[in-house]
Amino acid sequence: MHLTSIDRVESISAEVFRKQYYEPRKPVVITGLSRDWPAYEKWTWDYFKSIVGQQTVGLYNNERAGARTLVNGADAYISFGEYLDMVKKGPVQLRIFLFNIFQHAPQLVQDFTWPDELASGFLKKYPMLFVGGAGSIAHMHYDIDMSHIFHTQFIGRKRVLLLENSQSPYIYRMPFTVESAASFVNWHEQLDTDHFPALRQAKALTTILEHGDTLFMPGGYWHHMEYIDSGFAMSLRALDETLAGKLNGLYHLVGLRGMNNLLIRLAPEWWYHYKRKVARKRAERLLRTEFVIE
Repeated sequence: MHLTSIDRVESISAEVFRKQYYEPRKPVVITGLSRDWPAYEKWTWDYFKSIVGQQTVGLYNNERAGARTLVNGADAYISFGEYLDMVKKGPVQLRIFLFNIFQHAPQLVQDFTWPDELASGFLKKYPMLFVGGAGSIAHMHYDIDMSHIFHTQFIGRKRVLLLENSQSPYIYRMPFTVESAASFVNWHEQLDTDHFPALRQAKALTTILEHGDTLFMPGGYWHHMEYIDSGFAMSLRALDETLAGKLNGLYHLVGLRGMNNLLIRLAPEWWYHYKRKVARKRAERLLRTEFVIE
């Protein structure tokens, strides 16, 4: 895999951001965007537990989805407070995915500022919290609504691997999903190119997010995230400005996800293996084509 570091800036003007990152759809980390937010110091494990600890949340483990697992299906449910107690005690390979904490504690929206000067179309009813114990993993995927993401890390560190959507065949994208058949667990130590040889040709970007870092991730970007330490992050989502982008997001949400879930219900074992077979054949065909051209 060909790796490049994601650009990092402390601050950036709206004009430069749009010209160098938003319009060309290029990721960047803005290290100073959240420094003046009350949330930067205020948001802690104990604070969250005190205001929404009683809420039930879905937990996700590090296992890849099985044949009968529907899209976004949680592995277990407990109270947020119980989960935070687990995280504080030590490494816990469990994470919380898409938790709209702001529905339960609307006052939290006063603790940060929407970066409206950088992008339009923010879904202001849906800021989302992502929480993970040390060692937990969000496996390689891209967000199904195709929104642009401003992902701000709070507490702890998170290792990030990004790939442009055009890299899909190289990383074994499965049909009617936003998931990769390849494994990226501990990719920074040893990538599984024996089973997935096309990964050698993939072009990827990487960085480590720390407290206060905001990652701009354009719509459709593949991402794999590993929690080095226990921590949490907030994602602010912005719809694509173009009609084509909005329609693509709608297709993913309704058509693609609906078809995948339908086939999981109708023929789970067949569909599970078929998706992986198609992904492998596409990657092999791409490698043969490139070999002939060279």
